[in-house]
Amino acid sequence: MDFNIHLSMDLYDKTYGGDRLYADMLEQAVLADKLGYRSVSVTEHHLLELGVMPAPLMAAVKIAAHTRNVDILTGVVVLPLHDMRTYAGEVVLADIFTEGRLVLGVGRGAFAYEMERLGIPMAESRERFDESLDVLKALLADEEVSWDGKYYKFKPLTVMPRPVRAGGPRMMMAVLRPEAIYHCAKRGFHIMTNPLTGDATHFKEQVDAFRRGKAELGEAGKDLTLAVSRAAFIATSDAHSRAKLEQAQDHYSRFDNVFTGPGIVDRGMARALPRKQTIDELARNLLIGSSAEMVDRLAPFAELGVDIVSLTINFGASQQEVLETIQCIAEEVMPHFTVSNSETALSA
Repeated sequence: MDFNIHLSMDLYDKTYGGDRLYADMLEQAVLADKLGYRSVSVTEHHLLELGVMPAPLMAAVKIAAHTRNVDILTGVVVLPLHDMRTYAGEVVLADIFTEGRLVLGVGRGAFAYEMERLGIPMAESRERFDESLDVLKALLADEEVSWDGKYYKFKPLTVMPRPVRAGGPRMMMAVLRPEAIYHCAKRGFHIMTNPLTGDATHFKEQVDAFRRGKAELGEAGKDLTLAVSRAAFIATSDAHSRAKLEQAQDHYSRFDNVFTGPGIVDRGMARALPRKQTIDELARNLLIGSSAEMVDRLAPFAELGVDIVSLTINFGASQQEVLETIQCIAEEVMPHFTVSNSETALSA
């Protein structure tokens, strides 16, 4: 099982500044590269302090310029927000500038607040995503493409430059429902998922769905990988763990507001709202504790056959704390699970 760091992109205090936030993000990527992590990831969000990343392809190119080995995942870019006729060319260029280390993670969008203010009603996002994905894949695979769909209608055109590798960069799909995981894996996508509530039965269903889809591809699916996202932090004491859980609870009170809640945002800052989930229930869903506890909590992931665990470390911590946790995981957790990168790299 390999490890990914989901880089810091949350701006809890506007006065901290985007310049410092992205300097922190780059420092984390450089450290992860040095310590042998398989990949780092950024995700697309607009108009909010949660995941402040309006240009993930641009960030991927910047990260690639300062690292040597890590893959760079866009986990995820929101396809309905882009015109695939121009975005396909941006993807090709980013793949070239990252020298093939780009993994294009794609999704439909998660926050109704940002989607609807950018003109995409959440009720349409699934349908728009499905067509956008089909258009993007066609534009990357074929030289002459025309389209007559619901959201795209255009005469024959060719995206330039052409992809370096057939069909463009590796692609990863962010999906939660087991049946959707199965269908996406069967289409040849790497998968990123999240158990969310920590329900072991549901998690196993997600993994089994991936395996079924991968198996149906036969030899063509042998290199597909399953990544699972979890929030994590190495704590030095029970009191430290509790403090980090309280930070996480505050973070998710903002996240829930725009993910499932009313979407109350004050000048770009999502308002913290009361949560139904208690802090003790949250603790069961997060990987917060000593390095030994994290090893124990991750063991079922490896036993089920998860290929990559993607760790979100910063949900309110300082940059120094984040760097220390990245280092500690590399030194005290990863050796229990990892093999050489050459054996586990995401393949074309």
